[in-house]
Amino acid sequence: MTDDAISRPTEHQPVGAWLDELGSAAPAPGGGAVAALSTATAAALVEMVGNLTVGRAAFAEHEEQVTAVRDEAQRLRRRALEQVDEDAAAFRALMAAFRLPRQTGEERAARQATIQDATRQAAAVPLAVAATAAQVIALAAQLPGRSNPNVLSDVGVAAVTAAAAIEAAAVNVDVNLASLADPEAVTKLTAELDRHLAAAGQGRQLAARVRDQVAG
Repeated sequence: MTDDAISRPTEHQPVGAWLDELGSAAPAPGGGAVAALSTATAAALVEMVGNLTVGRAAFAEHEEQVTAVRDEAQRLRRRALEQVDEDAAAFRALMAAFRLPRQTGEERAARQATIQDATRQAAAVPLAVAATAAQVIALAAQLPGRSNPNVLSDVGVAAVTAAAAIEAAAVNVDVNLASLADPEAVTKLTAELDRHLAAAGQGRQLAARVRDQVAG
């Protein structure tokens, strides 16, 4: 990854340039960043459905709720984009920890402590991504029957994309928890991840219901 790419937030990079970095031999961005960007696209779809509903007389009854959903989706979209960069930063910090000197016992102890701290953060970031995606699913679930039916399919796409983002984030949480030496922390983080995976199941169920409706 070039220094310029590292210094530029994902929000300000063209999609094609970001994908070039993803497909390169650079270790970051990687899978965790993909989970976060998927979350951002799911949130953007929820936001889009809101914008195609709010202000239309046919949906005036639900205007307040759909407006709130739209505005929160926008916030989550921006948060997920931040998490793209946070994931890459956490991975770079972990790699830097592994490169610390280990010639003396003191150096080895300091290196191991730094690795554990960096590993905990490398697990915490995708866990936070999963939490963001779960919130997107909760927003999407409020839209059927209240939003513009012409974009109901986009609600389903948002739900299943957010579900996939949670499952993708879970892979990155798991790979880091496997290296974490603190069993109490592993138990706590695993329990939180399980809650988000349950939300992923709800997202897939929502998408299935939408498919049934749009199929007639």
